[in-house]
Amino acid sequence: MTSDQNDPSAHSITPEFVEEDIDLSDIQFDDIPVFLMFWVLAFVVFLQFFTRYVLNDSLGWTEEIARFLLIAVAFLGAVMAVRKQSHIAVEFLYRYVPRKGRVIAQSVIDVLNIGFFALLAVLTFQVSGRTQQMMVSIDVPKAYMYWLVVACFVGMAIYACVNAWRHWRSGTSRLIDPELHNDQTPKRD
Repeated sequence: MTSDQNDPSAHSITPEFVEEDIDLSDIQFDDIPVFLMFWVLAFVVFLQFFTRYVLNDSLGWTEEIARFLLIAVAFLGAVMAVRKQSHIAVEFLYRYVPRKGRVIAQSVIDVLNIGFFALLAVLTFQVSGRTQQMMVSIDVPKAYMYWLVVACFVGMAIYACVNAWRHWRSGTSRLIDPELHNDQTPKRD
């Protein structure tokens, strides 16, 4: 027996993984549609895989429906991300700006967010009204998907207004005072 076999540290080459508790405390009722749409998407993609590779006879409608469901999941998830304030942001420069500058920058960002989401809601509304095409594989108007996107942009604009109000009322945010919000910052690997 060599000395490496007696050394306990020689056997612990791979780290031990500790399973963390799942925190669902920030899930709200308006997150339900994105979860439902995700599982419908997962079912349709599995159905497509199963019929194509197992039965060797693919269902024609699954590819198009999966594409539209993916769009729905993306936009419904974006509403959830605006509510949770978890969209990406460049925080590096905030470290070197005085607090007063961070407050001004947060206010400008809030106004730009509201304007951006409201503008896209209006533009998507206009496109939705003009769209007369039907989906290729099933007889459903494509405008339904655009109306869902309009609703998502309206939801994002509403949550952006709520977030701006909270920032203005409290005088702080994750970007203004990151040290106060460390417990709310999502954990990254």
